[in-house]
Amino acid sequence: MANYSQLATEIIANVGGSENITKVIHCITRLRFTLKDKDKADTAAIEALPGVAGAVYNANLNQYQVIIGQAVEDVYDEVVAQLGDGVTDSEATANALAETGGQKTGSKNSIIRAFQVIIGTITGSMIPIIGLLAAGGMLNGLLNIFVKGNQLIEVIDPASSTYVIISTLAMTPFYFLPVLVGFSAAKQLAPKDNSLQFIAAAVGGFMINPGLTKLVNPTISGTKVIPAPDAVAHALGVTFNTSYFGIPVALPNYAYTIFPIIVAVAIAKPLNAWLKKVLPLALRPIFQPMITFFITASIVLLLVGPVISTLSSGLSFLIDHILSLNLGIASIIVGGLYQCLVIFGLHWLVVPLISQELAATGASSLNMIVSFTMLAQGVGALTVFFKSKKADLKGLAAPAAISAFCGVTEPAMYGINLKYMRVFIMSSIGAAIGAGVAGFGGLEMFGFSGSLIGFPNFISNPLTHQAPAGNLMLFWIATVVCAVATFLLVWFFGYKDTDEIGAGLEKKNVFKDAVN
Repeated sequence: MANYSQLATEIIANVGGSENITKVIHCITRLRFTLKDKDKADTAAIEALPGVAGAVYNANLNQYQVIIGQAVEDVYDEVVAQLGDGVTDSEATANALAETGGQKTGSKNSIIRAFQVIIGTITGSMIPIIGLLAAGGMLNGLLNIFVKGNQLIEVIDPASSTYVIISTLAMTPFYFLPVLVGFSAAKQLAPKDNSLQFIAAAVGGFMINPGLTKLVNPTISGTKVIPAPDAVAHALGVTFNTSYFGIPVALPNYAYTIFPIIVAVAIAKPLNAWLKKVLPLALRPIFQPMITFFITASIVLLLVGPVISTLSSGLSFLIDHILSLNLGIASIIVGGLYQCLVIFGLHWLVVPLISQELAATGASSLNMIVSFTMLAQGVGALTVFFKSKKADLKGLAAPAAISAFCGVTEPAMYGINLKYMRVFIMSSIGAAIGAGVAGFGGLEMFGFSGSLIGFPNFISNPLTHQAPAGNLMLFWIATVVCAVATFLLVWFFGYKDTDEIGAGLEKKNVFKDAVN
C-alpha cells in the first residue's frame, strides 16, 4: 500500500472512533491504542482490513493492539495526522520499541524480563540500520558481477581505484557499525536526551579510530613498517595487547561490532542524566559531554569491550565449529528453525556473528543458511497468492512475497505465514530442504543481503577475489529445490481458503502472543 490514509481511517473507526482513543503509540510491528471503552473495538472488522495481520487486546498493558508489520510507522503517522498530536506519547513509543523485538513482554520473571529488554534494545537499535547494511551488501554483490575474474561481466579491475572506492563505500556501514548503532541505541534508550546520541556516536568513533587501532596493529611510516608493540600480559587465554594508566587492556577490533557500544550507551545514559542534575547550568554545555564521553570510553576500553568482544568471538567460534563439523546437517537444522528466532526477535543476535564471519574470511556459512529461510518465507506467501481466491489476501500476499525475495521477510511473516500457521511451518520445512541441499553441496556466501536479490553475493569472495567453481550454479540449484519444495508443501499441506486465522492456535493466543 502506497497510501495508508484509508487504512488509518478504517482502523480509527473500528476501534470506536476518535472519541474513544486516549493515546496511540507503536512498537516494531503494532499500533497500540489506549481506549476509553475496549468493547467498542470491532476486532473482526479490523482483522479483515487489507494491511492488517491481526488484532488483540492486551489486558496487562491495557492496550488494544493492531498488528501491521513492517509498515507500522507509516500507518502510525497517518493515524496521528488524523487524530492530532494530542494522542501521542514519544517516550512510551520509544519504550515500546526498546522493550519489544518480536517477543512477549511483561513477564513477572526478572531474568526473563531483563533478557527481553536486552533483546528489545538490540532489535530497536538495529532496525533503523539493517536496510543500510543490506544496501552495503548489495553494492558489494553488484560490484562482484562486474569485477574481472568472476566469469560474468568482467569490466572492473579488482586492483583499480574504482573497485577500491566502490568496495570501500559498500563496506562503510559495516566498518562504522559502532558509530551507527551508538547513535541509534542512544535514541532508543533515551529519546529525550538528544546530547546522548552524539556522545554515543563519538564513543563508537573512538572505538574504531585509527589512532587507537595502531596501538596494537603494525603501521607504515614512509617506507618503514613499524611493528605492533609487544603484548603487555596474558591471562586466561586473553592477550592484553596495550595498557591504559598502567592497567593492561585487551584491545580488540571494534569494527563490525554492536554489543560493546550498546552496553556503552547503557552506561552513558544514567551518567549523563546525573551530570545534568548536578552540574551548574553554566558548566553543563561543556563538562557534561566531556565527562560522560571520557568515563564511558574509558570503561569500554578497560572492561566492557574486551569482555563482550571475547564472549562474542567465543560464540561465533562455537557456531562456526558446529557448522564446520557437518554443514549439511547444520544447514537443515538452522534452516528449519531460524525464522522462529525472528518471531521472538532473537535473530538480531545472529547479525553480529554474520558480520564477524564476513569481516574475517569474506564468507558466511550462517548467512547462506539464513538466505534460504528468507526465500522460503517469500515462496510461502507467493503460494498463498496463487491458491487463495480472496482478493484482499492476494493483494497482501503478492507484495509480501516480493519483499521477502528482496530480503525483508516481515510482511510475509506477519501478514501471511504466521497468520495461517501451517504456511509458516511448511515454509520452514522448505527452507530446511533448500539449505540442506546447499549445505551438503558446500555452498559459500560472500555478502550480507540474501534471498533472490542476494544472488551476486554467491559469485566471488571480496577479500580473496576468487570465484569458487560451480558456486553460483549450486546456489540456483538449491534455490529451485527450496522454492519447489516450499510451494508444494504449502499448496498441499499449508493453506486452504477455509482456514481460520492462526490455524487453531489463535484461540490459545499463541499466535497473538508470539508476534507481539
